[in-house]
Amino acid sequence: MTTSFHELLISLDRTAFGTWVKLPTVDVVELLAHAGFDFLVIDMEHSPLDVLTVHQLLGTARGCGLPTLVRVPDRTPSTISRVLDSGSAGVLVPHVDTVADARAVVSAGRFTPHGTRGYGPTVRAGVWGADVPSYRASGEEIAVIPQLESREAIEAVREIGAVHGLAALFVGPADLAVATGLDAGSPEFTALLDDVASAAEELRLPLGTAVASAAAARELPRQHDFVLIANDASLLGQAARTVVAEARGR
Repeated sequence: MTTSFHELLISLDRTAFGTWVKLPTVDVVELLAHAGFDFLVIDMEHSPLDVLTVHQLLGTARGCGLPTLVRVPDRTPSTISRVLDSGSAGVLVPHVDTVADARAVVSAGRFTPHGTRGYGPTVRAGVWGADVPSYRASGEEIAVIPQLESREAIEAVREIGAVHGLAALFVGPADLAVATGLDAGSPEFTALLDDVASAAEELRLPLGTAVASAAAARELPRQHDFVLIANDASLLGQAARTVVAEARGR
């Protein structure tokens, strides 16, 4: 049984490190698992990955015992339900700007009476019908995480974070910088990030973010519970460029 995302966070005495998966090949998941990442997030928002490919990637991740979330492309309940049925440890949901948005995505991930997710245990999450109790329990164990990436979301962070059923808060710094028009190094932008960190601490919710490199992860000003570093395509591209440069004697 793959560890839930919540169990992963409480089992570590340090920040959990993961990376984004954008490439449509199961071998990537296995390579990243062997590299030692604590978790993965399959990215449907900024990649061409479809539900079938995500299903296959999740199968490999579960076989490797690696907790894996899916960043869904939007808040559509049917997509959320399908990736959860395929065995995702949870969903990272972009553009959650209001309390109503947060309540809607929690509802999409929970079964009746706590939500509106369709019930069908003859799927991977229910061991193809062989473990109905686990399927039912998965409706409460999956992680629903809102991605806060607008000024509106930051201003409502305490109200959003108070929505019952959310597992953590996640700030997308690149999206937030674009949405606010602020320089990522400016005091005003830093104040926005600090406000989210304070809210997460007050609400006792884990806090996550994403950075481009290990060096950037080390330079984070606050302790984060989980951090995504780079992505599979960027890691491959950088390693390839390094090999070529070294071979040419640069």
